[in-house]
Amino acid sequence: MKGTVKFFHDQKKYGFIETEDMDDDLFFHVSDLEEGDSIEEDVEVEFDQEEGDRGPKATNVVEA
Repeated sequence: MKGTVKFFHDQKKYGFIETEDMDDDLFFHVSDLEEGDSIEEDVEVEFDQEEGDRGPKATNVVEA
């Protein structure tokens, strides 16, 4: 899937990805990033989606 990083909190190491296909944003944690330990907001990304403890989440997140 593709989307855009809407928000990333550097200190708490989590963020949200906005997609055109879904109404809700997808949560991701820094451990879901394929490279690095941070990502900028408004960056286009590709990712997989899986069901997390609190709903859908993004995994294997990489810059598009």
